[in-house]
Amino acid sequence: MNPPLTTWPTYDKGDVFLSPEDIAAAMEALRAQLFFRYDFRPHEETFTGLFERRLCEVFGARHALACASGTTAITLSLLALQLPADSPIACPAFTFAATPSAILLAGHRPVLVECDENLHLDVRDLRRVLDEGAKAVVVVHMRGFASDMPEICRLAEEYDAFVVEDAVPALGARLDGRYLGTFGHFGAFSTQSDKSLNTGEGGFLLTDDPEAYARAVVYSGAYEGRMARHFPGQVPDVDDRAFPIFSFRMDEIRAALAGALLQRLPDRLAAHHRNYDYVAERLADLDGIALRQPVAPGAYLGEALVFRLPGATPRECAAFAGAVAAEGVDARALGDRDDVNVRAFWNWRFLLGDDPDAARSLFPASARYVSEAIDIPLSANLTLADCDRLVTAVRKAAARRPAAEKSAVNRPAVENTAVRGPAAGKAAAGRAASR
Repeated sequence: MNPPLTTWPTYDKGDVFLSPEDIAAAMEALRAQLFFRYDFRPHEETFTGLFERRLCEVFGARHALACASGTTAITLSLLALQLPADSPIACPAFTFAATPSAILLAGHRPVLVECDENLHLDVRDLRRVLDEGAKAVVVVHMRGFASDMPEICRLAEEYDAFVVEDAVPALGARLDGRYLGTFGHFGAFSTQSDKSLNTGEGGFLLTDDPEAYARAVVYSGAYEGRMARHFPGQVPDVDDRAFPIFSFRMDEIRAALAGALLQRLPDRLAAHHRNYDYVAERLADLDGIALRQPVAPGAYLGEALVFRLPGATPRECAAFAGAVAAEGVDARALGDRDDVNVRAFWNWRFLLGDDPDAARSLFPASARYVSEAIDIPLSANLTLADCDRLVTAVRKAAARRPAAEKSAVNRPAVENTAVRGPAAGKAAAGRAASR
């Protein structure tokens, strides 16, 4: 058995799930000296083309496009839908800043939706946003936990709205046996350093719509007929000179590495689930904390442990995270007012202005639940001894909390169905449009 790790493993400290075969694949691409994905070779002989074909096989999608990042994958998906400029696009208030940024990059206007007590997109509040005219929904499987895709897709169909899945934080996770990123019109993924496939930077999108896919390919940077290389059979009637090209392509070196990593994705996913389930089971009975609950059994990636301290103040949560970190386990209070965390929507000055209190007042349920949340990264390389260390650290921190703080777990939750009226929603949308 491997000894416990002395430093809590995270991507920014060099934690990787890498094999000699993965390194050899990247070196093969380097030695080939053909780094551009569109060279003289047939598409199916390039590392990028091979990676895309394998993605289709693994995820059961008709089309895959490797690109520069998860952000660009979301952007390309929205561009390919051909929505009117400045369309209102729904996205959850609990997400990484890249989600609304991608909506802006595509020329549209983010409209935030509340999250529920488990930090999932609140489907009831989504109806309000669709009632107000949202043309599409960017659903985020934040921190690897699935959103309620069947219900979200049903609701979007009722309003004739498109669904784009931001599966960037959940590459490989499933809901009811189906991969996240395959429920909507598009699924967007990342291969950035802390993702299930780590190429440093990179991403890809999936879709079953050939014409929308062709437009995404052109936007990504396929020029002078190169779009046709992505279609071994009939090529959609899409004019590749009718769209701008944004050079959001993936290069051959990253594609070679990603393709090799994809072969061992099941091993990494199994390690994440093993570690998460082990830790969650040992914290399930801990008084004063509320473990994040999935929308269905097993519907999570498991690369992060997220729980709330119901009723705790941001300062109390920061102290709790600090106590866990003092035991050698990285922990972060998502709502820490002294931490410029871009997963906290009130820090999105580009969207909601410079007053964080005003931003929080627009989305009170999300503000509360995010402010109560503690986030601990779970590397696939953790041993069970490391997991025991985490459990001990959390239990020690919980034992130090005053009884009055722990009893807050029984306080009533914020009622999400009355988050704010249409006037406030329009005010928030107006600020988003001016940014």
